[in-house]
Amino acid sequence: MKYSIALITIILLACSLQAFAQDNTPVEMADTLRRDGKIYTVVAGLVVILTGFVVFLIRVDRKLHKMEEEAKQN
Repeated sequence: MKYSIALITIILLACSLQAFAQDNTPVEMADTLRRDGKIYTVVAGLVVILTGFVVFLIRVDRKLHKMEEEAKQN
């Protein structure tokens, strides 16, 4: 057990070292979108999609809860 935990720890540390080795270059697409004011369109789209997903999950949870209550009564 200790051997497997040590192996997993070493693998995760090796992966994180590789992430530190990457260059810190600016993203041109993000700069262009920000400069043109289109980044707000992207953010608004993401907010709409995530809001729809959350509403969907809430509705499914309520329906599932209702079905569970009906199953308990029968």
